[in-house]
Amino acid sequence: MNAHLLTGLIAALGLLANLAGIGEAKAQADSTRADSAQAAHSGHAHAHADFASDRLHVRVDGDQDGRDIILIPGLSSSPEVWQETVDHLLAQDGVGWRIHRIHVQGFAGAPVAGNAEGPVAAPVAEEIARYITENNLSKPVVVGHSMGGTMAMMLAARHPDLVGRLMVVDMVPFMGMMFGPPGTTAQTVGPIADQVAGGMASASPEAYQARAAASVTGMIATEAKRAGPLADTAASDQQVVAHAMRELIATDLRPELPAITAPTEVLYVAFTTPGMTPQITDAIYQASFASLPGATLKRIDDSAHFIMLDQPEAFQSELDAFLAR
Repeated sequence: MNAHLLTGLIAALGLLANLAGIGEAKAQADSTRADSAQAAHSGHAHAHADFASDRLHVRVDGDQDGRDIILIPGLSSSPEVWQETVDHLLAQDGVGWRIHRIHVQGFAGAPVAGNAEGPVAAPVAEEIARYITENNLSKPVVVGHSMGGTMAMMLAARHPDLVGRLMVVDMVPFMGMMFGPPGTTAQTVGPIADQVAGGMASASPEAYQARAAASVTGMIATEAKRAGPLADTAASDQQVVAHAMRELIATDLRPELPAITAPTEVLYVAFTTPGMTPQITDAIYQASFASLPGATLKRIDDSAHFIMLDQPEAFQSELDAFLAR
């Protein structure tokens, strides 16, 4: 079971080579890489919050007097991955939203800046906490996808008074348990995390990009939705991604989950690797979040990792219901 889940998780994070499709994926990456700078520039052309940080910057949309919601994208992703969600929120009648989209430095064309070395998720989570405090946001909703879900859990556990509601999209609190036998801890998985990150960091740019592009292709089922995330991946810094992956493997948030006081919902998809079933996936998520008994867990079917892209109506419906509760 661990091997199958490991495959699904790494693929979901954009770091596992689909060897059968690597040539096609590399061709897609090559075709999008030329547009990466333009895509990144487009993301930077929008209004940013007045917040000085070398770890992130924040795009703000919507009603400046509206209810605050923070959207955190995953590994190598840009704020654009949330565009359909933003459009949906802004189109709601009688509901004003001020939407804060996080862009992590080193991802999707953003300069590396302070993320050049060491952990990424934990420092970014601390900067989001500072952003909330310095901008006087009152109990914002926080939604995080994949690695963004890790940062959202860190934020809600380590600064519980700052978060009003928490939604985690397709992420478990401890990836490392899938890299070793039962009883694996953050400490015992450290050498494996070092090995994985070292392999990523030392790969040739061509090999790294090919593997990453193949993975992105596999984790978005809707072909028409792949171009943007592929461009984001091609424009992300290889070393920053490697450091972030090392941190994700070696970080166990399960002991911290009881500190979360915000109402929490976890959306996830069924693993599709051989031998896995939706029921096994359900059990894995239930066990992973057992230390947060108040959390609502909901599986979204007929979707790959990017639920908000593959099943936007289902995702938006779950988000609306969660916000209304």
